[in-house]
Amino acid sequence: MKAVLYARVSSERQAEKDLSISAQLKALRKYAENKGFEIVREFVDEAESARTADRPAFQEMISLAKSKSKPFDAVLVWKLSRFARNREDSIIFKSLLKKKGIQVLSINEQIDDSPAGSLLEGIIEVIDEFYSANLAQDTKRGMRESASRGFYTGGIPPIGYKIKPIEAGNTTKKTLEIDDDFAPIVCRIFNMAISGTGAKEIAKKLNEEGIATNRGAKWTKNIILYLLRNEIYIGTLVWGKSDKTQEPLRIEDNFPAIIEKEIFQRVQKLIEERSPVNCNPKTLQSPYLLSGLIFCGNCGYAMQGGSAKSGRFHYYSCNNSIRKGKQSCDARMV
Repeated sequence: MKAVLYARVSSERQAEKDLSISAQLKALRKYAENKGFEIVREFVDEAESARTADRPAFQEMISLAKSKSKPFDAVLVWKLSRFARNREDSIIFKSLLKKKGIQVLSINEQIDDSPAGSLLEGIIEVIDEFYSANLAQDTKRGMRESASRGFYTGGIPPIGYKIKPIEAGNTTKKTLEIDDDFAPIVCRIFNMAISGTGAKEIAKKLNEEGIATNRGAKWTKNIILYLLRNEIYIGTLVWGKSDKTQEPLRIEDNFPAIIEKEIFQRVQKLIEERSPVNCNPKTLQSPYLLSGLIFCGNCGYAMQGGSAKSGRFHYYSCNNSIRKGKQSCDARMV
């Protein structure tokens, strides 16, 4: 029997509990050897949550399974929770694999094909989903508490800052300090914006000079706009803006400021004035005359012009869909 191995961890905490990628793969290889399985491929997702199927290696594995000639007979996982913690995703992808004659085998949860086995599998999946949702809620609650005390709870710090570990009781927390290598670039970006230079032109100028972001990437219009709108540069901690269930936290003067508040407010005013919503359509640098004038009827986002087939066809698409990189909204005008 041909098999692929799938291993996943979503956090350092799980790796510390002997669920590391290397530990999973070692156990999976040993199981395959004992059963006489031929290992075709190994798929690994690191720091990826199983609450969503939008995982690079997972999607690559599913895509391979859809091949005309069945490439493998089984998917081996450490536990079913490694495959999915979302009951709906689990049902959908297991059904897809089953139609191709492919099994999902958990090496630590021996489940057979009997009705009792199916019931047990369903119970395990429901418990996994509950555990994941409950853990996410607890994690968010803990992060909010940490943020309310002024600690930095994010990952890679914003451009112009670097992580500074600090002792808080028996644990080590994080705050931010100014990064002397990138803070001058942040100041320059704000000064260019004050002088009337648009985000697109700022990005172009920095790229032409060979200046990269703190991640070593090229500058884009969206990166510049995100930076210019980020209150962290005046020292304000903002946490939970995307949380619709409660008000976001705002703590002023929490971090060392890189930009003066007056300059920051002037830039916000300039950005607002240059917005397509407030800007005269004649001043918009776009070949699509309705840019800034029409909005998606489903979600309210602006419609953005685009073309296809080497410019033979033109259309307006919901900017929300384009921005998120997926069809979150299907609105389109041709």
